[in-house]
Amino acid sequence: MKFELFMSLRYLMAKRKQTFISLITWISVGGVAVGVMALIVVLAVMTGMQNELRDKILGTYSHIVITKHGEAMNEWEEIIKSAESHDDVVAASGYIYGEAMVSSQTASSGFILRGVDAGREGSVTSMNSYILRGTLEELLHRYLGPEGIEHDGIILGDELALHLGVLPGDTVNLLIAKGRKTAFGVVPKVEKFHVAGLFHSGMFDYDSGMAVVSIPAAQDFFGLDESVSGVSIKVNDIYDADSIAIDLDKTLGEPYRVRDWMEMNQNFFYALKLEKTAIFIILFLIIFVAAFNIVSTMTMVVMEKGRDIAILRTMGARKNTIMRLFFLEGFIIGFAGTALGNILAYFFCIALKNYQFIQLPSDVYNVTTLAVEMNALDFVVVSACALTITLLSALYPAWNASRVDPAEALRYE
Repeated sequence: MKFELFMSLRYLMAKRKQTFISLITWISVGGVAVGVMALIVVLAVMTGMQNELRDKILGTYSHIVITKHGEAMNEWEEIIKSAESHDDVVAASGYIYGEAMVSSQTASSGFILRGVDAGREGSVTSMNSYILRGTLEELLHRYLGPEGIEHDGIILGDELALHLGVLPGDTVNLLIAKGRKTAFGVVPKVEKFHVAGLFHSGMFDYDSGMAVVSIPAAQDFFGLDESVSGVSIKVNDIYDADSIAIDLDKTLGEPYRVRDWMEMNQNFFYALKLEKTAIFIILFLIIFVAAFNIVSTMTMVVMEKGRDIAILRTMGARKNTIMRLFFLEGFIIGFAGTALGNILAYFFCIALKNYQFIQLPSDVYNVTTLAVEMNALDFVVVSACALTITLLSALYPAWNASRVDPAEALRYE
């Protein structure tokens, strides 16, 4: 193999009479490099975006949710104790979930009102880290309004507060259609809440359409007495949440329903996975185009080196030797392009991650910049696929070179 490798490098590095072939060789290397770089960078971005959105979703909601079929949950404290007895459960907390309208003096909007246990919520979700002004504990306080009536506190998403034109210290009106019955029909229920703080999760849908109150305030507003909508649970390993949910479902039985975060968001993450696969296939075609360049380059090299091949054959070189010689030449082109593509992809991902020079509209993508997360497996898989394609593309020209007839090649020399 030393002889074949030496001759392959010599053919690649030597100055040719036909400079066009040298140009095509560099284009082939560049084509493989661009294809590998594009594929790795896109996979890193897709992985980063998927993990970023996953973290934002799990930061606001829990890993596992326990609900009761068709009704509110009265015995939620017992459910929490039962869930926390599982070895892999970190913490559990009750919650209330409902839709309502919120209005200020200038605007109104529909939103999701979430009632949380101020003392436990921080151990189940990342809500504490999202709060810009105020704390969850402030939801437990009662605030005296200008009319001399006490109001419960509410923490609004910063985008929702911006739409309403309110700041901490202001009051907002919450409304639900299910109110008290009168002789003229059902009168909507309206209550005033004191804006105790703002939160920013980074997910536009949450920041523009959700608010948080204490469980007692939500129970009073929705008329749930001592009940809650369900129990939220945090586990040690988010990727083991499905098996933990199955264990809890077997323990609790009917009429309870236990769902993990993957089941609740399966359509969203399935769409991301499908999109990642589709983009992988599309960008992989770039490497195929580069492989065709290698085929054309190697074919022209064989044509140019026909006399050299004939001389080598007359000196005793076997067909297998000639085939390995040109096969190694194609391998070197593919390996150089793959290595260069890996290097370019790595530094581009580092620059994209550190400098964040690509900004995104948060109301469309739910994130403000491209998240990048490099995975060693992506580098290995892409490199292996690229090398496989380039090696296959070098087979035919190498085989064609081994079939050169020395007599025919030297007849007109």
